[in-house]
Amino acid sequence: MSTVLASHILLKGKHFPSSISPASLLVLGVKSDNRLALFRKEKTNLSLNSRSRQSTLIPLNERMSASAIRDVALMGDQSPVLLFDVMGTIVRDPFYQDIPAFFGISMKELLQIKHPSAWIEFEKGLISEEELIANFFQDQRSFDADGLKTCMANGYEYLEGVESLLDRLKTKGYQMHAFTNYPSWYKLIEDKLVLSKYLTWTFVSCHTGKRKPDPEAFVDAAKHLGRSPSDIIFIDDQLANVEAAIQIGMTGLTFKGSEKLENDLRTLGLNL
Repeated sequence: MSTVLASHILLKGKHFPSSISPASLLVLGVKSDNRLALFRKEKTNLSLNSRSRQSTLIPLNERMSASAIRDVALMGDQSPVLLFDVMGTIVRDPFYQDIPAFFGISMKELLQIKHPSAWIEFEKGLISEEELIANFFQDQRSFDADGLKTCMANGYEYLEGVESLLDRLKTKGYQMHAFTNYPSWYKLIEDKLVLSKYLTWTFVSCHTGKRKPDPEAFVDAAKHLGRSPSDIIFIDDQLANVEAAIQIGMTGLTFKGSEKLENDLRTLGLNL
C-alpha cells in the first residue's frame, strides 16, 4: 500500500525514480492490490507484525494525473477522520524559547540541568503536577512554578493559518481529534485558544498513558474511533510520529506549514 507523506509517496519495499508519475507505478511492478487508493473500504488488519517492513520515501510527482488523484481519494462512503498533533502543528510550543528565557539560561543549559524523565512521566500521567515541580531540576531546586505556567500560557498561540484551516475543516463536517503528547497543562491551551471549537481533546497522553511514537498509541486510537487505520489521516510535525502512524496503516502527513497541509489534504480529496 502507498501512503502520502507531505510531498512524498511511501511504497513498502520498492524504489522508483523521482520523475515517475504515480499513475505509472502500476506498470513497474506495483500490483493492483497495491494501488494508490489511500482510503480503502475494506478493513485494515491491525496486526503490527504484518506491517513490520520499513517504508521508503518516494518523491511525489507534482503533476499527478486526474485518475491518480481520484484513486488516492477513494475510501468508500465515509469521510476520513483527522488526528492532529497539537504542539508544533496547531499551537506554538513555548518550550524551546520562552522557558529557557524564563529561567535566564540557554536551551542547552536547561537540558543539562532538568530532570531527564520527569516531564515525560508528567506527560504520561504517571506523576502529579506537584511531583513535577519538585523534580523539574535534577538538584530539586525551587522555582516560581506559577510563573512557569504563566510563561507557558503566554506563549501558546495558533500557528499561522492553522486556525482558519481548522475552521474550514469543521465547517465541512470533518471529524477531528487532538492526538498529543502533553500533560494536564493542555487545559492551559484550551483555556486560552479554545481548540475545542474545532476538535476534541480525545487522545492526550496524560489520560491515555501512551506517548507517540508508541505503536500502541495509534492502534488504540483507531480502536477507540471504531475505524480502520486506513480511514484515518494523522498530521504531526515530527517525522518519527508520522512514520509510526504509517506503520499501522494510517495516512501520515508531515506538517510543514498550513499552506502545505491544505494542499496535501486537497490532494487526498478533502473538500476545502
